[in-house]
Amino acid sequence: MMKIEEIDAINFKNGKPTDTKEKVVKDETITLTINGNISRSMSAIEDSLKEFAVGYLVNENMVKSLKDIKSIEIDETKINVEIDDTLLKTNETVLCSDSAGGWRSKIKEVNPVESDFQVSVLELIDRIEELKDNAEIWQATGGTHVAGIVFEDKFVVKEDVSRHVAVDKVIGYGILNGFDLNNSYVIYSGRMPADMVIKMTRAGVPILASNAAPANSGYNIAKKGNITLVGFLRGQRCNIYNNQNRILF
Repeated sequence: MMKIEEIDAINFKNGKPTDTKEKVVKDETITLTINGNISRSMSAIEDSLKEFAVGYLVNENMVKSLKDIKSIEIDETKINVEIDDTLLKTNETVLCSDSAGGWRSKIKEVNPVESDFQVSVLELIDRIEELKDNAEIWQATGGTHVAGIVFEDKFVVKEDVSRHVAVDKVIGYGILNGFDLNNSYVIYSGRMPADMVIKMTRAGVPILASNAAPANSGYNIAKKGNITLVGFLRGQRCNIYNNQNRILF
């Protein structure tokens, strides 16, 4: 499926305008419907939609594991899922943390992630460069966020116009492919506010690394959820926030 299109543009450089063609990422409105009555729509790239659905359901606390998902049906840009109906009766299910819903200030419960997983800071420095090297759509258009999940020797990268969707896709991939999320980490391009860090606590991922900065809200969720944040991962430097023992120097 074509994920990149060319559009007409005018390039202005050195005082001179020139007609040109520019590559842009092709996104669609993706609609996720849960049990026929809860619907979410968002702009996203039309690929890895099963991974997205699984990651979204776990990261938004609608299910606890893959066994709570009864079915996933994908019809082009529409995703229909059936989950255990009893899970829809909890407050946390309705009050999702995604930024589109603006729910991050309403997160009531954060369960700490218990994990002794550790990773070398040198590996993280290498992985952020590898992440950029694998961001093919971003390299062509500059229009995507890129996220990766690392488990043992496996490193899987997904791109999307939404940082939330990119992270949902890699976590969903990990769940579908038997990754031990307690012994994995997520590395991605984007800030680390509460609505992103809460995804890690719900999925059980102990480390979130980024080339960008944490927000105070994200740091507070990281403390409550026992998540290690690695920010400003650029070149040969980074900052480590909370439970720094997980990072080996």
